[in-house]
Amino acid sequence: MAKHEHFNMKNREQFFKKCAQLGVSIPYSENMEVYHNSVKIGHVEAPNALAVLPMEGCDSNADGSPSDLVRRRYERFFLGGAGLIWWEANAVVEEGKANELQMMLNKQNKGAFSDLISNLKTVTVKKYNHTPVSILQLTHSGRYSRPRGDRGIPIIAQHDPILDKRMGIDSDYPLCTDEYLKDLVGSYVESALLAQEVGFDGVDVKACHRYLLSELLASHTRGGEYGGTFENRVRLLLEIIRSIKTACGEHFIVACRFNIFDAHPYPYGFGCAKDDMWVFDEEEPIKLVEALVESGVSLLSNSAGNPYYIYPQVTRPFDLSSEGIPVPDEHPLESIERLFSFTELIQRHSKGIPVVGNGYTWLRQFIAPVGSANLQKGACAFVGLGRSSFAYPDAPREILQKGGLDPKKCCVSCSKCTQIMRDHGRTGCVIRDNKVYAPLYMEARQKAEKRRSE
Repeated sequence: MAKHEHFNMKNREQFFKKCAQLGVSIPYSENMEVYHNSVKIGHVEAPNALAVLPMEGCDSNADGSPSDLVRRRYERFFLGGAGLIWWEANAVVEEGKANELQMMLNKQNKGAFSDLISNLKTVTVKKYNHTPVSILQLTHSGRYSRPRGDRGIPIIAQHDPILDKRMGIDSDYPLCTDEYLKDLVGSYVESALLAQEVGFDGVDVKACHRYLLSELLASHTRGGEYGGTFENRVRLLLEIIRSIKTACGEHFIVACRFNIFDAHPYPYGFGCAKDDMWVFDEEEPIKLVEALVESGVSLLSNSAGNPYYIYPQVTRPFDLSSEGIPVPDEHPLESIERLFSFTELIQRHSKGIPVVGNGYTWLRQFIAPVGSANLQKGACAFVGLGRSSFAYPDAPREILQKGGLDPKKCCVSCSKCTQIMRDHGRTGCVIRDNKVYAPLYMEARQKAEKRRSE
């Protein structure tokens, strides 16, 4: 591991030199044609190989319907030119919301979602003569549930002495029951059917970042039907996927964004060696991919780590992190190399199912050539843009039309968007979308400071 550094590369020669100094292998190609290729997802076709990853704003209306900020965000994403829009986390049950303004599609507000999607498709067809594929992420926040107010109401699958202590969870705090987990299948199916009705092309069954289904993947210490053995730990995820496929039919996409590597000690982490949490053990992640494909998944996106814990660089390499997070013991390019290697592994074992790559944002203007090289070598089927999409929503269009990105418009990986979420505010890019989000950032910071002083 090398010393952490802020981004400081102005041209490709400096980029190549830094990679050589670190001994990291990051591919690079200035041929942008590969981005124009359409990508088949089940029975649907995305018009290009660029994707917006799920970026939660924590800013829906109180009933879960799209607010003005939500409508603004997705209009910017749709008009930005990506071939795939992976919509943000949508709670399948009220108690599983991560915040009280989390998106939540239901029977009462489905009209608002239908109108939004219809309008977005209209403006996108007018501009590009096509529409992106839309996937709605379905979630249950598990131990990070905070459906109302500023205090969490955790729903945990297993006790974890590290995370429990950090969250103030006592050893006698009850685990969610097998019966509760079984009942969730119906909630996921209902949400998927509503998503299909209002115009989404598919749904993602979210199993990453230590939310409930992700924690189940690592629930080695849990008893019953959903813990212990690998077959038990993946049971609920696969039951949900199969049930959605049955209910929604073959033409509706079922995707999965899942953790491949938790960077968390055994027996509380997934994809980690038993004797070293920083050593990746590929056996179970590969078995999971094979099971997901067999169960009918037609789109995959792998992630890693736990953004709520002290190693967020495993998920999203950064220049600056949010409050209370230590400087990591590795260079961001090392973090990116690890994320790229995970995606390439999953793509190799996906039997042709497209995989969305991640980990690009810190690269700024080098996103385009690095992503192009990954596409050309078959290491992923889409280049996915996460935090970058908050800062630079028209990045896909500029890659496709101009062959590159403007460094002055790129995300600077300052983690202020993350800080707003941690402060229980409504989030976006404080730097590049300053007029809208700088006031919201300050508002959330002040409220967080007040809570700490009370």
